[in-house]
Amino acid sequence: MKLSGKVALVTGGAHRVGKAIALALANEGMNVLIHYGGSAAAAEETVAEIAALGVEADKAQADLSQPEDIERLFGVVRERFGRLDVLVNSAANFYKHDFLEATLEDWQQVMQVNLRAPFLCSQQAARLMLEDGGGVIVNITDLFGMTPRQGFPLHSISKAGLIMLTRVSALSLGPDIRVNAIAPGAILPPASHDAAAWDRMGEVLPVRRTGDPGNVGAAVVHLVRNDFITGHVLVVDGGESLLGPFS
Repeated sequence: MKLSGKVALVTGGAHRVGKAIALALANEGMNVLIHYGGSAAAAEETVAEIAALGVEADKAQADLSQPEDIERLFGVVRERFGRLDVLVNSAANFYKHDFLEATLEDWQQVMQVNLRAPFLCSQQAARLMLEDGGGVIVNITDLFGMTPRQGFPLHSISKAGLIMLTRVSALSLGPDIRVNAIAPGAILPPASHDAAAWDRMGEVLPVRRTGDPGNVGAAVVHLVRNDFITGHVLVVDGGESLLGPFS
C-alpha cells in the first residue's frame, strides 16, 4: 500500500507505543486520527506533532468499553476524513490478577477493552475500508498472549484471543483487507518499573538491549506496506521469546 495521502486511525494513540505508531505513519505521509480515552492533553500534543509533519491530524475521545462510543468514533472518522485505509488497534489495559481471586467484573474490564473493542473496531473499519477498495488492520498484542505469565491470567487470555481474532479476520476479510498483529517485548517499561531492572532485562536479550516504541512503529509501517503478508503475528522483542518467560 502506498501510504502518502491515506488515512489511519490509531486507538490509544495519544502516548507511549500508540503515539510512536501514529508518528511513524504520519512520517510516511498518512493523515492520522488519534483515539484517546482520558488523555486529552497528551492527545492534543500528539496531534500537534503529527500536524507539524505536514499531514492532517485530529483526535477523538471514546470509551472503548462502550460499543456506542466505538460507533461514534467511526462516525468521526467518516465525517472528518471520509475514508479509512489503516486501523491500528493499540489501546489496551494491563491489569494484574490472581487466577482464583479474579471476578466477573475483572474479566469484563479486561475483555471489553483488549478483545471486544478490537473486534468491534475491526468490523466498523472493514465496512468503511470496503467502500474504497480495502485497507489494512494491525492489532497490537504482546508476548503474554503467546506464553502465559504468572499474575496476568486475564491479560494473557485477552491477548491470545486477539491473536486468533487477527487470524480469523485475515481469513474473513481477505483479499481486500489484510490483517496482521505485532507482539512487542521489552519496548517500554511501565512508569513504576525500576530503571536498573529494565537495564538488566536488556542485557540478557540476544540483542543485548531493550527496544523503544519506534521499533513497533517501524514494524507497523512494514506490515501496512507489504501487500503479501496477512494473518501474521510479527514478534518485535529482541529475541526475548527465545529465552522463555521472565519471572
